[in-house]
Amino acid sequence: MRAGAADSSLTKESVVRFMRELAPRWGYPVFAVALALLVSAGLLALTGKNPVDAYRALFDGSLGSTFGLSVTLVRMTPLLLAGLGVAISFRAGVFNIGAEGQLYAGAIAGTAVALYIPGLPAALLVPVCVLAGFVGGAVWVAVPAWLRVYRGVSEVVVTLMFNFIAIYFAAYLVNLDYGPLGLKGSAYPQSDVIPRSAELPIIWPTTSVHAGLVIGVFLALVLFVVIRYTPFGFRLRAVGANPEAAQYAGIPVKRVILVVMLISGGLAGLAGASEILGLKYALYANFSPGYGYDAIAVALLARNSPIAAIVSAAFFGAMRAGAVQMEQTVGVESSFVLIIEALAILFLAIGVFVKRRRTGPDDAVKRTVTGEAPAETAAATPDLGRT
Repeated sequence: MRAGAADSSLTKESVVRFMRELAPRWGYPVFAVALALLVSAGLLALTGKNPVDAYRALFDGSLGSTFGLSVTLVRMTPLLLAGLGVAISFRAGVFNIGAEGQLYAGAIAGTAVALYIPGLPAALLVPVCVLAGFVGGAVWVAVPAWLRVYRGVSEVVVTLMFNFIAIYFAAYLVNLDYGPLGLKGSAYPQSDVIPRSAELPIIWPTTSVHAGLVIGVFLALVLFVVIRYTPFGFRLRAVGANPEAAQYAGIPVKRVILVVMLISGGLAGLAGASEILGLKYALYANFSPGYGYDAIAVALLARNSPIAAIVSAAFFGAMRAGAVQMEQTVGVESSFVLIIEALAILFLAIGVFVKRRRTGPDDAVKRTVTGEAPAETAAATPDLGRT
């Protein structure tokens, strides 16, 4: 009887602890979004627009119809993949701002493989093109990663500069006059259309929703398990919390940072490849409307959680999908959704800052710095020094 009561008490305590840990991670983003929508409604009212009509149009254009929902899912796909890449780097304390360039590099690699080895069957060509996109993004971030790890050069500056290199390199490749991938006679700089055997399959008939979304959700689940329940995930979180303490504990900090940056770039490259293989079907100059930059906001709103990144990417995808109908029906500029997104990030940052000023570092950070492993990784702690 006593044992049963003790087990019940332990279970309740575990549930309460879990909810306390979950509430700040999910509660703050939800509150930030709600407050951003409320403040934005006030701004709309000040400009003479009806906030109710504007938000109704925003909802109808993103989630209120089959077409709107499909557009949201399409816009969500590259945001999720690139957002996962940014989130995992931020989780390790590495500020990869180059997701846009890595996205372009992945798109270039995926397109080149699709065009130059089209003889493979679809069952082989599609995975090879997807893998090429991942490798392209990883290769693009390799130089910034090496400079960060072995020369102490700020990854913020280098990855940001590499964005422009990748964008202009893609524009050169598809130039109609001298680009090696340029399609002669086209009205806009682009490559030749990829073969059908290289296209990602459509998962929702009569829409443009493709398998890139499934890949993104699957990778989010994989990253969640890896970060939370594996020795490498513990090393990653330890390095992100306090690299000096992690180094003292025997964790190979440089190796962890290098691997994390390569994975981060690969995921962003995968976003670019999926956009070409699943939606565009050809490499265009300036094909990305800034997905790599938006991925930073996706990761921030998700608080670097892979699972929360799914919801965060859906939110940003819905904002972009519904913005067009809001402009057409209410007359509110589609760029107004950028204000909503920016306010959501601002309020989230304020909430997290106030919480940490009041309570100090998160419990997970405290445990990592003091050397106390979380329960799910305690069994792996003796192997921290090995890779």
